[in-house]
Amino acid sequence: MAGGGDSTRAIFFALGANFAIAVSKGVAAFFTGSSAMLAETVHSLADCGNQLLLLLGMRQAKRPASPDYPLGYGKAIYFWSFLVALMLFSVGGMFSLYEGIHKLQHPEPLRQWWWAVGVLVFGIIAEAMSMRACLQEVNKARGSRTLWQWFRQSRQAELVVIFGEDLAALLGLVFALVAVVLSVVTGNPLWDAAGTIAIGALLVVVAVFVAIEVKAMLIGQSVDPEREREMRRFIEAREEVGRVISLITLQLGNEVMVAIQAEMSDRQSTHHLAEEINRVERAFKAQFPEVRWSFFEPDLKPQLSG
Repeated sequence: MAGGGDSTRAIFFALGANFAIAVSKGVAAFFTGSSAMLAETVHSLADCGNQLLLLLGMRQAKRPASPDYPLGYGKAIYFWSFLVALMLFSVGGMFSLYEGIHKLQHPEPLRQWWWAVGVLVFGIIAEAMSMRACLQEVNKARGSRTLWQWFRQSRQAELVVIFGEDLAALLGLVFALVAVVLSVVTGNPLWDAAGTIAIGALLVVVAVFVAIEVKAMLIGQSVDPEREREMRRFIEAREEVGRVISLITLQLGNEVMVAIQAEMSDRQSTHHLAEEINRVERAFKAQFPEVRWSFFEPDLKPQLSG
C-alpha cells in the first residue's frame, strides 16, 4: 500500500524472534524437565504458525482477478489476519489464563528458576528487536498520527496484527520476568500464578482489539481517512473538475477501488468530456498507484451537447 509500512519485513522479524524464543524454551525444557517450559515451547511455536498464516494470506492476496473474483483476492489477508487474532485469543490468552488458574489452585515452588530467568531475558531482547522493526514500519505509515490513531485507522491488517502480537508478547515476557523474580524473592509461588493470569488477560484484551479492527476491514472499509482526504484534494485541484460531488473508496487488501462523481468544469461535448475524464483518471492512478479500479461519473447537465 502506498504510504504504508513493509508488512513482510515486520512479519519475518516476528517469525525469527518467536522461533529463537521457542528454541531457547525447548532447550530449557530439555535440561530442566519442566512440563511448564515445554508447554511454553509449544506456545511459541504456535506464534510462529501465526506468522506463517499471515505470509500465506499475503501470498493469496496477490492472486490475479478471475471471473469468480472480479475484484481480486486482496481481502484474503483479512481472513487470515482474523484467524490469527482468534489464535492469539484462544491458544495464547485462554491457555495462559487456564495455566495461571491451575497454578493458583495447585501452587508449586519454582525449580531451577535461573533457567526461566535466562529464557525470559533472552525472550525480551528478541521480542524488543522484533518490536523495533515493527515500529519502524508502523512509523512509515502513521505519519503525524499517534499509535492509537494509526491502529484504529490503518487498513494494513497484517501490520496491525503483528504490532498487537509483538506488543502483547513483549509486555507478557516482562510480566513473566517480574512474576518469577517476585516468586524467588518472596518464596511465594502464587506470584508466578498471578503473572500467568495477567499475561492471559493481556493477550485476550489485545486479541479482542485486533479482531475488532480486522473484522471492520473484512466487512469492507474505505481507505485510510488521511489517504482519502488526499484523493479528494487531488481531484478537486484538477482544472478539469469543477466540484467533487461524492468520493467512495473501498480497501481490498493492498489495492483500492474508487468511485467518483464530479461536476466537470468544461462540458462542450461528450467527446471532449470523455477525454477530460480519461486525463483525470490517468493522473489520479499515477498519483495513487494502489488504485486498481476507478469509476468516474460526470454530473451531466441538460445543456451538454452531443
